Amino acid sequence: MAEFRAESDSLGEMRVPAEALWAAQTQRAVENFPISGLRLPPPFLRALALIKKAAAQTNEDLGLLDAARSEAIQLAAQEIVEGGHADQFPIDVFQTGSATSTNMNMNEVVARLANRRLLDSVSDGPATTVHPNDHVNLGQSSNDAIPAAMQIAACVALRESLDPALEKLQDSLSRKAEEFDGLLKSGRTHLMDATPIRLGQEFGGYAAQVRHSRVRLDAAIADMLELPLGGTAVGTGINTHEEFAARTIERIAAWTGIEFREASNHFERQATRDTIVFAHGAMNALAVSLSKIANDLRWLASGPRAGLAEINLPATQPGSSIMPGKVNPVIPESVTMAAAQIMGNHTTITIGGLGSFFELNVMMPVMAYALLQSIDIAASASANLATKCVDGITANEMRLRELLEGNLMLATALAPRIGYDAAAKLAKDAFARGTTVRELAREREVLPAAELEEVLDVRAMTEVGMPGGGPMPGAG
Repeated sequence: MAEFRAESDSLGEMRVPAEALWAAQTQRAVENFPISGLRLPPPFLRALALIKKAAAQTNEDLGLLDAARSEAIQLAAQEIVEGGHADQFPIDVFQTGSATSTNMNMNEVVARLANRRLLDSVSDGPATTVHPNDHVNLGQSSNDAIPAAMQIAACVALRESLDPALEKLQDSLSRKAEEFDGLLKSGRTHLMDATPIRLGQEFGGYAAQVRHSRVRLDAAIADMLELPLGGTAVGTGINTHEEFAARTIERIAAWTGIEFREASNHFERQATRDTIVFAHGAMNALAVSLSKIANDLRWLASGPRAGLAEINLPATQPGSSIMPGKVNPVIPESVTMAAAQIMGNHTTITIGGLGSFFELNVMMPVMAYALLQSIDIAASASANLATKCVDGITANEMRLRELLEGNLMLATALAPRIGYDAAAKLAKDAFARGTTVRELAREREVLPAAELEEVLDVRAMTEVGMPGGGPMPGAG
């Protein structure tokens, strides 16, 4: 069998691998962009194939495409939506900035699959021919289909992958917040001792970070619902039917369960990728939150003898090739690296957003790659943090009590009664003498014994108000 076959486009003839489903334009791009080996990810390709399927249905309804071609295109596109033919999309991420090469790669693959199906369906006579541009790309341009695919893929991934993972992490942290609510510990600000807090309150803060991240990501989805389909080359809608966009998007919305709609202004949706920059801004905020949570967990578990050791993380693997018995916080460490990658992707996407000139953004492929990679690794890292770390965390109650009782900031509760300066001196003297604030306050009888114990009730210090009761300073 021949290794290659001849295919032609408007620039002439190209040699294409004989078994490849793509044609000349894809082959040109393969040869033009031997850059990185990185490929646009499957969620993006599935979204683009979904557009081709919906467009074929719409064009048939509008009388622009015959039923045989429409059905063949739909069935071919559905194979790709379902994950088939993944090896037929070989074009590098670093390509033409509109991703026209990838759009034509999709058009060519769908056309060839459709033509195979049509050829198999006839017993004699010539089969109906499906053309990549005239039929698969009918009513579309790379300039509206590619940005639409970016938004569809991102919204689906956020809904179906990232949000469930974040919900799992939020639930895990919330369960620990409830479990640890009765455990008192030292708060810390500037990495220094601060007034008391409950371990459950600390974990409740982490759960709230994740909850707020989910709200921000919902806002990002809402901002991406307006699709640019129907704008074709520059936003004017040249060479497309006036009902094409609304009907096609309605189908995509029904299939995905996401309320996509036609852009209120096609020029904004095609000339910019501000919506992608906004969406990844929420991803960047999530990365910061995940990094804070992961770093706090490994600080709180540091030790077990020479660190804080207030909590214990599950032991998942040996931590050293030379130090026997060492166990490291590897799951939180993996989360911080994932967060770093997401933050780096935000720089890429920010600069990509600056690639919007006149009626088109010309950095779409790398923006699509970066956004979908961020969503993917955030989902995996979040779910992994929940199941392999947070769910198995235990508290070191003895250590919590030990560190709390020695906390000099318990003197804060005394300040409203004996004055800030006297409380500060008490704390400094306790530190100098190697004793506790409670012990020195008893020795110096700064307050009657019963009142002192009420004021130094550590549990009361973790709630709003004055420990020991009484009016607020300056009241009355």
